[in-house]
Amino acid sequence: MTPNTIIASAIRRERDLAGISLSALAARAGLAKSTLSQLESGKGNPNVETLWAIASALGIPFSALFENASSQSELIRADEGVTLSASQSDFATVLLNKCPPDRRRDLYRVLLRPGSVRQADPHPPGTIEHAFVCAGRVRLGPSGAMAEIGPGDYFRYAGDVPHSYEAVGGEVLFLQIMDSPR
Repeated sequence: MTPNTIIASAIRRERDLAGISLSALAARAGLAKSTLSQLESGKGNPNVETLWAIASALGIPFSALFENASSQSELIRADEGVTLSASQSDFATVLLNKCPPDRRRDLYRVLLRPGSVRQADPHPPGTIEHAFVCAGRVRLGPSGAMAEIGPGDYFRYAGDVPHSYEAVGGEVLFLQIMDSPR
């Protein structure tokens, strides 16, 4: 399965589970119906903002738009994985592991380029983000409570309020874990 077919299948599945029409989901997500239709058919090339909008409109975690987690071992090398880029900043993320159905925890490897700022809308209520910096320096967190952290630093903050990520000086690589209530 290609990344686009995985995403297409997940959008259809989650929309069906929510019991809403293509038009209703497009309106909730602020997307054109034709755009959503293309994504559901596997023909679109979604960016991070589009997928976040769809997940938020469906009231599901971002990772629900990806293939279910497997109980088998999985190795993802540093240059592998399905990369999703943002259209409004030089931000790229790779979903490393989707949480099993009985828990809500998603793990991401995030690459943020120098000078880029990623503004993030609130995630579902009760969401907590965890960031661990591998390389570089980043300013991140909720508006009014951001922190600058570097290699080896860890920061936990509310993800259910507007928040942002900003590379400080050069490229930054960090591990992001999103926890949300079941």
